[in-house]
Amino acid sequence: MIERADQLVLNYVSKAADAAHGVLRADQRLDFARRLRARIEAERAGSQNAREVAKVLARFGDPVALVEREARRLAEAAAAEQAGAAGASSASDTGQRGAEGPTATRRFPTIVDDRDTPPGVRTYRRVAEERLAGSPGRGLPFAGLRRAAMASANPMATGGRDARTIVKEHPRETASMVLLVVAALLVPFDLPLLAIFPIPLVVWAGGAVVVLFSGSWAPRDRFLGVGAPLLGYSVGGVLIGGLRVGSEPGLNAFLTQFWAVSGTMFMIGTGIGVVWLAYRLLDVS
Repeated sequence: MIERADQLVLNYVSKAADAAHGVLRADQRLDFARRLRARIEAERAGSQNAREVAKVLARFGDPVALVEREARRLAEAAAAEQAGAAGASSASDTGQRGAEGPTATRRFPTIVDDRDTPPGVRTYRRVAEERLAGSPGRGLPFAGLRRAAMASANPMATGGRDARTIVKEHPRETASMVLLVVAALLVPFDLPLLAIFPIPLVVWAGGAVVVLFSGSWAPRDRFLGVGAPLLGYSVGGVLIGGLRVGSEPGLNAFLTQFWAVSGTMFMIGTGIGVVWLAYRLLDVS
């Protein structure tokens, strides 16, 4: 957990440094990254909880916005310095104008234009502008999960965090979701019992234990993730099985229909639970 909290800070500072590439000079970029890291550590106050550190980073906002603010600050400081130098030499400039005509317009140092910046920086800026403007896709359900799925085509679609990064930072959580999916896929096969338990149930229990003891999800999300297959199996099996019985009376007829559909409902519930866990994992990250 400590390593994961530190990794969140390193990722954030790295994204800010990447965004500053081509916008700030090398010395300015190093100074900016150093001051940003020191400010984060001060706000973090020694916390090693990944969720608390993520909240601290969220308060800092988008790294691209921080870089742009730093660039404006440096440009204003340079402008003020040149304005002071211009005031000191105004007397000599006035004396020269009569003999040499009007002086040339003074130009302040300019920030690197968008067309001269690396593609990654332009993408970061576009993502930041969409977030500030409230892009239409931001409020749609599972928008973050769709951006992660798009990362294979465009790694910058998640604002610098793609699915590969999430998997590397959360190996146990990823393994637990894989176990849940494997358990659902084993349901249609007529496998022998392991002692007295079906093999899909044993695999699902292993994944559920890892999910329940993970600190990367909120307790509500953990219970929803592991509870969705059970709800699908029990409640879904009862409802769909009861509807399929129709006018055919008897407990035996109901149980026949229940066993026929409960496995499928378990698979559907597992899919819903895993999608929810993946979405929340991306959201927390």
